[in-house]
Amino acid sequence: MKVKKLTIIKYVVDIALIILLSFMYYLNKPIYSTRVLYIPSGSINKIISHLKIQNNQISKLDSLVLRVLGSPQSGWIDMKERENTKGDFLYKLTTAKAALQDIILIPGETTLVFLNQLSDTLQLDRVKLQNEYEKQSRIEEGMFVPDTYKIPIGITEEEIIKLLLQSSHKKMKEISIKIFGSYNEKKWLHYVAIASVIQKESANIEEMEIVSSVIYNRINKGMKLQMDGTLNYGQYSHVKVTPKRILDDDSVYNTYKNKGVPNVPVCNVSFEAIKAAIFPAKTSYLYFMKSKSGTHDFSCNYSTHLQNIRHATK
Repeated sequence: MKVKKLTIIKYVVDIALIILLSFMYYLNKPIYSTRVLYIPSGSINKIISHLKIQNNQISKLDSLVLRVLGSPQSGWIDMKERENTKGDFLYKLTTAKAALQDIILIPGETTLVFLNQLSDTLQLDRVKLQNEYEKQSRIEEGMFVPDTYKIPIGITEEEIIKLLLQSSHKKMKEISIKIFGSYNEKKWLHYVAIASVIQKESANIEEMEIVSSVIYNRINKGMKLQMDGTLNYGQYSHVKVTPKRILDDDSVYNTYKNKGVPNVPVCNVSFEAIKAAIFPAKTSYLYFMKSKSGTHDFSCNYSTHLQNIRHATK
């Protein structure tokens, strides 16, 4: 009887040892991930499900381990390395936080210039950023919402473009629903295109609705917009528009040659510009000229516009 009892104890100990060794082996297995991970808020099961979609090395057993280690941190997590042991990986989920850096996209800036800024500030590959943007966005311009973004240091080119586009789309959709009660992408992008011209031409927010009225008034009369700001697209974002440039530029952005608003936004726009595009002021203005004070003088007829030009150039 005593021998049988010892045999059972030895069996139980052996099983426990096998389980312990298997568990130690499991925790020491390598797991590969991006250096920076986004962890949503919620239950451990929800977090594990989110991680499993991105990484098939994650399993339900991990949720049991996390219940012992503690709840994962929500937000961006810096794993420090792309390869960790499973134990280190799970521990970092509960303790680590990513260092964040502010990136500011100013209203009126083009995507090309903004991607240059991201590359320089975060030491990211410029070509990869461009490729990821073209892969993830079917519209070449105007898809980012100007804002101050907190970007995790160590984020990849694919992740940052995804983050910025998703955040921007969410904000655009929220504003559209607030204004129209729904979100129609084609309709919204039409207003973004108009807003991009307003953004480039206005001296301040107060002028935006008036500039918007000029755009609609000229279109309704069959007049070309003939606005320099539309030629500040892409790489020309901060380049002064000259008569030669107007003559030589055959892009869709040249409103001296083409009627209407360019079918692609000129730049990334503020919500103030979008609201002005949707709700223009009621005016009869057809012209405006920048004055010496930096704001614009608006006029209804060409003769007054010429006088404003003379005053501004004296």
